[in-house]
Amino acid sequence: MLLHQVGSVPPASAKLREPKSFSDLLEALGRATIDVFEEAVRGLNFFGLALATLFRVIIHPSKLRITSVVYHMQQVGLNALPIVGLLTFLIGVVLAYLGAKQLRQFGADILIAELVGFATVREIAVVLMAVVVAGRSGSAFTAQIGAMKVREEVDAMKTIGLDPMELLVIPRLLAMVIMLPVLAFLADIAGILGGCLLAWVVLDISPLTFIERIQDFVDLWSFWVGIIKAPVMALLIALVGCYQGLMVEGSAESVGQHTTTSVVQSIFLVIVVDAMFAIFFNIVGI
Repeated sequence: MLLHQVGSVPPASAKLREPKSFSDLLEALGRATIDVFEEAVRGLNFFGLALATLFRVIIHPSKLRITSVVYHMQQVGLNALPIVGLLTFLIGVVLAYLGAKQLRQFGADILIAELVGFATVREIAVVLMAVVVAGRSGSAFTAQIGAMKVREEVDAMKTIGLDPMELLVIPRLLAMVIMLPVLAFLADIAGILGGCLLAWVVLDISPLTFIERIQDFVDLWSFWVGIIKAPVMALLIALVGCYQGLMVEGSAESVGQHTTTSVVQSIFLVIVVDAMFAIFFNIVGI
């Protein structure tokens, strides 16, 4: 009987998809703009909540999970050191090779030390290190917290009176802020060693001469410019990673989507912050 009634219903006429008009494109652009604005507001709210929680933990040190901080310091810093060191070493080699190729045309091979030293400690090492950490540790933060959201562990923490910000966000945030300046310093060394090795092999510039020229040309402020950027980038990477993890809605697909978003947003913010620092230091003459 049911099949007979269904069969008696005339088929609906299929509608052809109409091409999008200009007004539809404007509507889509407006909705995307509103979504970006709302996401920025939620991100700022999370940033304020994280700072308030951090301030509360500083006032009451007993609330700090030292074991968790040390564990994440190992994951973020020590375990990331091989890949960060290798990449910055290779970038130093590439930078020295390209610079030597151009400087050789003007008989200024010896200036390769200044080029590698200045570019590495001021920009390349810290930015490359931050991008690697964003893709490695930032995504791990999102995946870990997102998996806890899927298993409803975060809700269980709230039920028994525990603050997820204190347990999940603050240890990761502190570990990132502490370890990224250390990684930036080691990345500087690895990049300079890469450039020094190529200058020694290709241009016959001794390592001693290479290091002496870097000491004479690259001032201490150029080194501190790169180190100062590291904690700011660390703060952004950790906050974005934890925020996207807490935004997971309860499925494996959501974990993957927010992990991808975390990496994209972190790298974007790293580049934006680096550009802002470059403009600021150029204005103040550093």
